[in-house]
Amino acid sequence: MKYMTTAEIREAYLSFFEKKGCKRMPSSSLIPDDPSLLLTSAGMVQFKPYFLQQKHLDDAYIGATTSQKCVRTNDIDIIGTTGRHLSFFEMLGNFAFGKYFKNEMCAWALEFCLDVLELPKEKLYFTVFEDDDETFAKWLELGVEESHISRLGEDDNFWRAGPTGPCGPCSEIYFDKGEECGCGSPDCKPGCDCDRYVEFWNCVFTQFDAQEDGSMPELPFKNIDTGMGLERIAAIMQGVSSNYDTDILRSLVGVGERLSGYEYGKDDKVDLALRIMADHSRAVTFMIADGILPSNEGRGYVLRRLLRRAIMKGNLIGIQGEFVNEFVDEIERLMGDVYPEIVENRELIRRLISSEEQRFGATLHQGKAFLTDELANLKGNVLSGKVAFKLHDTYGFPLEVTTDICGEKGIEVDIDEFNTEMEAQRERARHAGESDAEAAWSTYGGVFSKLLDEHGKTQFVGYSDLETIGNVVALVRKGELIDAAYEGEEVDVVLDKTSMYAEMGGQVGDVGTISSDKVSIEVNDVTAPEAGLHAHHCKILSGTIEVGDEVIVRVQARHRHLTERNHTATHILHAALRQVLGDHVKQAGSYVGPDRLRFDFTHFEKMTPEQIQKVEEIANNVIMHGISSNIFETSLDEARKAGVTALFGEKYGDVVRVVQISDFSRELCGGCHVKNTAEIGLIKIISESSVGANMRRIEAVTSAGAIEYVNKIVAELKETADLLKVPMFDVSERTAANIKAARQFDKVAKASEEVIAEDRMSQILDEAVTAKGGYPVVVVNVRRTLNASIVRNLWDIIRAKMKEPGACVLAGKTEDNKPIIMAAGTKEAVEKGFNAADVIRAAGPAIKGGGGGKPEMAQAGGKNADGIEDAIKAMKEVL
Repeated sequence: MKYMTTAEIREAYLSFFEKKGCKRMPSSSLIPDDPSLLLTSAGMVQFKPYFLQQKHLDDAYIGATTSQKCVRTNDIDIIGTTGRHLSFFEMLGNFAFGKYFKNEMCAWALEFCLDVLELPKEKLYFTVFEDDDETFAKWLELGVEESHISRLGEDDNFWRAGPTGPCGPCSEIYFDKGEECGCGSPDCKPGCDCDRYVEFWNCVFTQFDAQEDGSMPELPFKNIDTGMGLERIAAIMQGVSSNYDTDILRSLVGVGERLSGYEYGKDDKVDLALRIMADHSRAVTFMIADGILPSNEGRGYVLRRLLRRAIMKGNLIGIQGEFVNEFVDEIERLMGDVYPEIVENRELIRRLISSEEQRFGATLHQGKAFLTDELANLKGNVLSGKVAFKLHDTYGFPLEVTTDICGEKGIEVDIDEFNTEMEAQRERARHAGESDAEAAWSTYGGVFSKLLDEHGKTQFVGYSDLETIGNVVALVRKGELIDAAYEGEEVDVVLDKTSMYAEMGGQVGDVGTISSDKVSIEVNDVTAPEAGLHAHHCKILSGTIEVGDEVIVRVQARHRHLTERNHTATHILHAALRQVLGDHVKQAGSYVGPDRLRFDFTHFEKMTPEQIQKVEEIANNVIMHGISSNIFETSLDEARKAGVTALFGEKYGDVVRVVQISDFSRELCGGCHVKNTAEIGLIKIISESSVGANMRRIEAVTSAGAIEYVNKIVAELKETADLLKVPMFDVSERTAANIKAARQFDKVAKASEEVIAEDRMSQILDEAVTAKGGYPVVVVNVRRTLNASIVRNLWDIIRAKMKEPGACVLAGKTEDNKPIIMAAGTKEAVEKGFNAADVIRAAGPAIKGGGGGKPEMAQAGGKNADGIEDAIKAMKEVL
C-alpha cells in the first residue's frame, strides 16, 4: 500500500476539497466561540452559524474544508490504554451549507480514497442508516459491492444534536485490517467491537428537523458535515496498528524513550507511560497556545489534569526533574509550520509548563502525606476506593500508583468502589458532552440573531466619524421587537449605521445621543449581542422613535477620547512589560474605560518595584516622543509574517486590523486609538497584583485620570506634612523617626511594669499566710490596671521568689474598670489540697460574675469592681 506521512495526508485532503470548490479555512481555536462548549471537539463547531444560515461563504465557494485541532477528555483514563484513544487529535473535514449533498459527497469520498490515498477498493467497507435507501443506492451506483455495505440502526448511523432540531443519517467508511485482527466470528463486519474494521471517515447528511411530536420534516437547506480522524487514516496509510505508531506520535514516544532510557514495546507499564506522555504533552502545548491557562476549574482544570498525568507517568518510569518541555520542543519541530501559534507562544508555553511542574511537586508531596495518614488510620487491610479516587482526582495519583504504594505495605485497594466513583465522574462528563453537542447545533436564541440574519451587520463608521446619520432597523424592549418607543421608556435601538463603538475587546461601549426632529435619546451603553450587530441601550428623554426613522448619532467626545488614550496605553504597557519581563508576557484580559485601565498578563511572580518603575519609564518615554499611530488592515497570514502580536486566546478572521506604534508595538486590535501617543499625556501605574496562578494585573491611569491621581497624592502628602510639621519631602523621614520613638516607648512601658512588680515583691511575700493544707498563700489586691498577661506574669515572679512551693490569689481591675481575679498554685500545693477552681468559684457573687479553670490555675471576671475586697475575704475563707 501507498505510504503517506501525516503532513502529506493533511495537505492532500485539504487540496482535494479545495479543488472541488470548498474554501480552505484555518483551524479554529480550542476555545470555542460558543460559551456552552468547554473545548472544541469537532470540526463543525466553527461552522455553526453557517449551518444555521446566519453566516454565508462567498458565492465562489460551495463549502469549506479544514484540519481542525480537537481535544476530547470525556474518558481521559482510557487514553493510552488502547491504540485508538487520544486527548488531542486532528479532524479533517469538509462542510456544505446547502450547495452539495449526498451524491457529490459519496462520489468525492470514494474518489479521494481510491485515487488520492490509493486504498485497495476491496479493503473498503461502508455503513448506512437502515432506512437510507438513497445512500445505499449511491454506493452501489459508484461500484461498491453490496457485500461491502451494511445497514445499521439509529445508534450507529443516525446523528442527532438532541431530541429536537437538526438531524440526519450518516454513512461511515471502514478499512479492513484483515482476518488476523478480527474476532473470528462469521458475522464479523463493520460495527463489530473487534479491531478488524477501522472506521476512519464519517459523513453526516443533516437533512431533517426533528419535532417534539416525532415528525421530521426536511430542512430547507441540506448540509454536509464530515469528519476523518487524521491519526486514524495515518495509521492505515503507514501500515501500523496503533495511532501511537504513526510518524508524529511515534516521534513523541521517542522523546520519552530518550528521557527514560526505556525502549518502547518491551514492557506494558512503560509503554502506557510513554503513550500518555506523548499524547498529553501535545494536548497541553496546543491548549496553552490557544489561551488556556492552568486552573482548578473548566478548561484550565482539564489542562492541569492532563499535564499532571503526564508528569506522574514520567516519574513512574524514573524520569527525574522537569521534562515536559522536551516534548514541547519536538511538537514545535513537527507541527509548528502548520500551527504557527505554538511557535509564537513558545516561551509562554515553556514557562507555564515549568511553573506547573514545580507546583505539582508540592502537590505530590501533599498527596503522599494524605495517603500516609489514611494508611496510618486504616482499620483492616483494604483502602477505600473513595480514598483512591480522591488521590486520583485531587492529587493526580493514577490508581496503579496508589495500588503499588499500598501493595508494598500489604494493603489492598477497593477497586470496585474506585471504579464506581470513576464511572460516576465519566457519566457526569458524558452528560456534559451530550449537552455540548446539543448546544453546538442549537440555534442562536433571541431576537438579535434574527435581526442579524435579516438585516446583516451594523455599519460602523466611528473610527473616523463621531457623528453620523443612521436609520432605525429595529427597536427591542425586554427581548421583544416593538414598532415604537415613547418618552421615559428604556429601549435597545438597532441602526443600519452608527458611529458608536460597541463594547468588545476590553473597551467599554460609547455613550452619547440619538436624535431627530421628533425625539431626543440618551445612549448609556452600546453592546454587540451578536458579532457585528450593535445594540444601543437607550432612554427616551422626549418624543417618539419608530422603526424606519432617520436619526443623528453623536458620540460623547470626551468619553471616547479618554477611552482611546487608555486603550492605546494598554498596547504600550504590553510592549514595555515584554521588554522588562520577557517574551512570555501575553495579554490575558483587559478593561479600558474613560476613567482607568486594567491589564492582565501572564507572568509567574510578583513584579519588583524596580521593574514597575522601569515599565512606567519606558511607557512614558514612548508617550512623550509623540509617535504617530499607523492603523491598517491586512490578512492574518501577512500580519503573522510581519511579527504582529496577536492577543493571547483571541480569535481572528481572514482580514485583521493592525495598530502600530513605530517599531515599538504592533498588535491586532479592533478598538479605538489615539492618532499620536502624545495625546495620552502621562501613564501612572497605581497597582500590581495577582489574579491567579501565573497571572498578574496592572491597574493604571492616563491623561486627566493620571493628573487627578497625582494631585490626590500631593494633597495627601501635604496634609500629612502639616500634621507632622515638616516640609513635604521630609514626611517619610519624620514618620520613620516617630515609629522608632513609639517602639521605644512601648519597650520602656513594659519594663516599667516589671519594675513595679519587683518593687512590691518583698512586701507581697512577707504578707503570705499558711493555708489549712499547710502551704503558703499570697493573697493581694494589686490595685492597678491589669490584664490576663500581667496577672500570669506576676504569678510566675511570685512562684520563682517563694521560699517554698505554694499558691497565690491576685485581684485587680482592667482598663474598662472590670474586676479580674486569678488563683494559681504549684504542683505541691495542689497535692496538699489547693484547688484554684474552688477558690475562684467563691469570688463570683461578690464581683457579680464568675469563672473557672483547673486546680492549678483558674480565672474570674465580673461587673462589680467594688466587690473585690469582699471577694478576697470569701476566697480566704475557702483557703
